[in-house]
Amino acid sequence: MQGDRLTTLMERFQLSVQAAPVGGANLLALAGAGGVPSRLLFFSDGRQANTGDDQIILSARVDWAGQGNPLLAALPAVVDYDLTTSPEAQSLVRLIQGEATGGRCGAQSVINRLGEVLMVRLIRGQIKIGTTQTGLLAGLSDPRLSRAIVAMHDHPGRVWTNGDLAQQAGLSMSRFSELFASEVGETPMGYLRRWRLILARQDLQRGDRVDAVARRYAYGSPEGFSRAFRRAFGVAPMAMRRVA
Repeated sequence: MQGDRLTTLMERFQLSVQAAPVGGANLLALAGAGGVPSRLLFFSDGRQANTGDDQIILSARVDWAGQGNPLLAALPAVVDYDLTTSPEAQSLVRLIQGEATGGRCGAQSVINRLGEVLMVRLIRGQIKIGTTQTGLLAGLSDPRLSRAIVAMHDHPGRVWTNGDLAQQAGLSMSRFSELFASEVGETPMGYLRRWRLILARQDLQRGDRVDAVARRYAYGSPEGFSRAFRRAFGVAPMAMRRVA
């Protein structure tokens, strides 16, 4: 299911949405004639672009916490979501707008939860339409590759081979490797290594032991893990754990 493509990413990279002034917002809801919500703009790099003549009816700041969030990095600089195709999303915008202006107790908690649902809908829309750019979003948009990517996301500690992942995708190994490199922009094993190291950095930042993290992500030894970690991030895993 499409939602499965997002679950692990949403869980590993905490998402928060807060009402914010227009100048400090990276999520804007626009309305056309009659004040009906018409478009949702998300500026993934934080830099606003021209919104045209439409009225801004909601402005918020989205923080998708976690260094190296691969899905955030894969999004276009501006995601333009057509709200007129989704009455449910329009209702979410109206509810968030009401909470942001109503001054009621607990409003920020409600905004955060409704905002997370709205962002999931926006990202689902991006996956559905696909992309012409290489990257994770293109891989998730392909129903064959997405099965292999989700398997890596959900079970990063498994000792995967290209053959295993090709079987997940329902493709021959040669076709899988070719298609993955073309759509995602790196080899399956390269993406798996990068994903494991992103998760390992999160675990070390919360204070997990280096040897436990190495075992968790299928490294043969703490020394091998330390070398790979230092190559990726320029710092030894023990040093990052000390900071934590």
